Amino acid sequence: MSDPAKVRRHAERIRELVASVVRSQIKDPRLGMVTITDARITADLRDATVFYTVLGDAAAQASTAAALESAKGMLRSTVGKALGLRHSPTLTFVLDDVQDQVKHIDDLLAAARNADAEVQRLAAGAQYAGEPQPYRVDEDDEDADEQTGDADEQTGDTDGPRGGDAR
Repeated sequence: MSDPAKVRRHAERIRELVASVVRSQIKDPRLGMVTITDARITADLRDATVFYTVLGDAAAQASTAAALESAKGMLRSTVGKALGLRHSPTLTFVLDDVQDQVKHIDDLLAAARNADAEVQRLAAGAQYAGEPQPYRVDEDDEDADEQTGDADEQTGDTDGPRGGDAR
């Protein structure tokens, strides 16, 4: 087992190397507008998965996948030499469908906004189902509160009973 920090560094280096080689050395006409988004490598540093996105339709994605598969050997040897590992990691290319996920999340957020607007529209004309005072109040408690309030007003005492020293 390798150190997790070392694995992360190697994965980042693989991402940079593959992106550099794809940009500068691969001259395959099938290769479209590709972006290397991420790379992950196993803890034993033997297998690496490289995620990429392609600008374009399904045909552009398929042709780019074929171009990357055909250049896999050159990419693996470049990565192996640059990392200086005993075994060059095998590379697996996976299409990263970030754009589809973003569209799906945007659609969900729009549906939530519409539902919130509908709730606000329905709540605008709504009234409470009960009375303004929802709690039961005894008549004796109201009379007792009024009498103690009147007594305090007559004496001018608003703080309540005083304790301590009487001067």
